[in-house]
Amino acid sequence: MPVSMQKRRQYIGSHHSSRDARRPRTNEQIATAEVLLVTDEGSRKVSLAEAIAQAREAELDLIEIAGKVNPPVVKIGDIGQYLYQQQKKERKQKSGSKQTEVKMLRFGFRTDQHDLDRLVDRAKEFLTERHLVKFVVRLRGRELGNKSFAVDKLKGVVAALQEDAEVEQEMRMQGNNFVVVLRARK
Repeated sequence: MPVSMQKRRQYIGSHHSSRDARRPRTNEQIATAEVLLVTDEGSRKVSLAEAIAQAREAELDLIEIAGKVNPPVVKIGDIGQYLYQQQKKERKQKSGSKQTEVKMLRFGFRTDQHDLDRLVDRAKEFLTERHLVKFVVRLRGRELGNKSFAVDKLKGVVAALQEDAEVEQEMRMQGNNFVVVLRARK
């Protein structure tokens, strides 16, 4: 049985986007009898009607700062400017907390020393950028019979990076690979 357009419209309209959820309530959207009005002089409890009247008198909005406390905390200001300041604060926090990535460097069982040196240099670059470095030694076919050689190669790489890095995750076997994760020394 098809859903009528009326119901469908109600259902679509009832969803709020995440942007609306983050937006603070203003003026008549605030549903409480009493609020804590914060101004330059301090804060005081007033009725919602009185706070809205003061905001209208100043030709500004009444913005809810903290709605989960009792009574809700509000201030008088321009909603556009308030949202802009909030976005600026969020961007600054994001820029300050850089995500550390795990950079993976793979090499094979028969990789020559010169190529290993190049991988060590690349790992040093990643470590200076404060990333984690994951070394993987692939073993294929008959190479699986000589695991100790692969472990020695991986230990050699870890030893070459001993001054710059410390082991985050011990050397272990994952499938047909030997894996070790290094992190930059503090």
